[in-house]
Amino acid sequence: MIKTTTPSVEGRAIKAYLGIVVGEAIVGANIFKDLFAGIRDIVGGRSGAYEKELGKARQIALDELQQNAQALDADAVVAVDLDYEVLGQGNGMLMVSASGTAVKLG
Repeated sequence: MIKTTTPSVEGRAIKAYLGIVVGEAIVGANIFKDLFAGIRDIVGGRSGAYEKELGKARQIALDELQQNAQALDADAVVAVDLDYEVLGQGNGMLMVSASGTAVKLG
């Protein structure tokens, strides 16, 4: 399935707009990962633990977005937007939401 941040699919006409679809993922960060991520941040390195969790959450949200679009018999999702938020006590949870418009292509 085509997923794009653009409002259309180049070379393809949109035959029907099927509605807004979303996908969401909330993942928790392990306290030991947090500790080591903080140490790496202090010395100026990248936080591989957070990058891995962020990538996992983004993929879950996009997979759910696609499943919801497939349930509408969509060919594509256009105008995909990804949003990131931290939640919970001590900002220990990461939420990624993906939204877009499911469409049928001509």
